[in-house]
Order: sequence, then C-alpha cells, then structure tokens
Amino acid sequence: MYSNKFSSLSIKFPDVSTMNWLYRQRAALEKQLFPARAQRWRRWKQHDPANATAIDHALLAEFLHRHVRLMPDGSSRVAYGEVPPADVDRLDRYLSICAALPISSYNRAEQFAFWANVYNAATVRLVLAHYPLASIRRIGLVPIWLGGGPWNRAVITVEGFALSLNDIEHRVLRRNWRDPLIHFAVNCASLGCPSLRRVPFSGVGLNAQLDAAARAFVNSPRGVRFEPDGIGVCSIYAWFREDFGDSDAGIVSHLQRYAASPLAERLAQMPRVVGHHYDWHLNDAASAPS
Repeated sequence: MYSNKFSSLSIKFPDVSTMNWLYRQRAALEKQLFPARAQRWRRWKQHDPANATAIDHALLAEFLHRHVRLMPDGSSRVAYGEVPPADVDRLDRYLSICAALPISSYNRAEQFAFWANVYNAATVRLVLAHYPLASIRRIGLVPIWLGGGPWNRAVITVEGFALSLNDIEHRVLRRNWRDPLIHFAVNCASLGCPSLRRVPFSGVGLNAQLDAAARAFVNSPRGVRFEPDGIGVCSIYAWFREDFGDSDAGIVSHLQRYAASPLAERLAQMPRVVGHHYDWHLNDAASAPS
C-alpha cells in the first residue's frame, strides 16, 4: 500500500472510452473553430526520406538499462524508488536534447522512434516527479476533460510547440502513422499497458522492434486471457477499436497475426471477444510479487 496525501480520497475517474469520445469531439470542434490550430498538427507529417542520420538515444538507453526490471512473467517494471538524482538529471538532459532537435528534418522511422521514446521518457519523468503514488491517474485531480490529468499537461516543447502526452500519442503518432502498433510502443506507466522496453526504439530495424513488442503483449495475460466461451482482451482494443479494424473480427485478425501457441489454437477454435480487462496500478518494481 502506498502512503501519500491522496490515498484516502475516493476519486471517480471517467472510463477511457468516454475520454476518447470527448477527445474526438474536442478535436472536431477545434478543427471548425480554430483552423490554424488544426493545421499545427498536420505539420508533423513533414519529413526527409533522404536523411539517414540516426538520433542518439544513449542517455535514455542508460536510464532504462539501470532502472527497468524484467519480471518472471516477461513483463517489465520500473524501479522508481531507486532512481538517484543523477539519473533524474540524465532523463532531463535526454528530454532537453530531444527538444532541441529539428525532428521534421528526419526520416519517418527515426521520427517514430523519437516520438515513442520521448513519450516514454516524459511519462517516467512525470511519475518520478510525483512518486510515490499508486497509479499515474492520481496525478492531476482537475477533471481530464477540463484540461487536467497527466496526459494533457505539456511535457516537452519541440520546434516551438508545447506538447502533452495526449498530443504526442493522438495528434502526432496516431494521426500521422495510423498504425495499431503505436499502442505497443508507448507506455502509460501501468501494469495493464504493454511493457516499457529496456532499450529505446531506434529507426533502424523499427518494424522488427514493433512486431516483437506486439508479439510479447498479445501472448501475455495482459493482452489476452482465456475465458470459458472465448477470449478476454486488454481494454486497449476497446478504447482504440477503430485502430484495430473497428470490429471484433478486426481485433481477432490482429491477434492471429501475432499469436503463438496456445493462443493461436484458441483463436482458431473460438475466435470470440467476450470481455476486456486493464490494470491501472503503477508499473512499480517495488510492488512486484516477491
């Protein structure tokens, strides 16, 4: 049990599907009322396919290697309570370097790796600033739809634009790549989320890295669980259903692409989605079963 000043509060959080609906409504309204602001998000499509320069993620690599712990079940957790000030500074320096990069001048693979790494680094930094806590959802008690919550706070300024975690995930990555594997690249500091890698993403070999992340998650109980009459899937598939074909058939097709035995056999015999699950507890190594 964590001890902090909010531990005795009972807070009703809106479900993520509701938040996604509110987000889409806000985006549509923004497009109508503030066309210049909508144009701002299209700017992140800019890239230079001829630029083969690799972005240096060494500082993040050192941090992840030191503080991400692999669990016996194949997942990972972060040893937030063991991060010394020097490594917090290391994370800050990494984000400062990223903020100074002219990211629009890189190729698409390097850009994707950049945004995924920035999202993950900024999320860890956000947790460290508020640790100890039981869940990332405890950060920011102002209702999310009013601009509060951890995902709507600006975490980095890139090319002159202040960006939140929601901006990076939904307005940069999802809007410009439209790839369901985005959901296996960004980590929201929760046990129900695809694991945070112990190494940063890189532009070279990016597709293989994303495939490996998807395969690891799909074949874990966090991704799919066997139920008597079908399968229960992570709530990510419900929250972002449109990214997975907008149907149960599309979700099953995605799962079949990455499923290994025995999941592959279960999907062949009973390809029915009968429920969803998610664990919002912090992915804290200190709370891992001994």
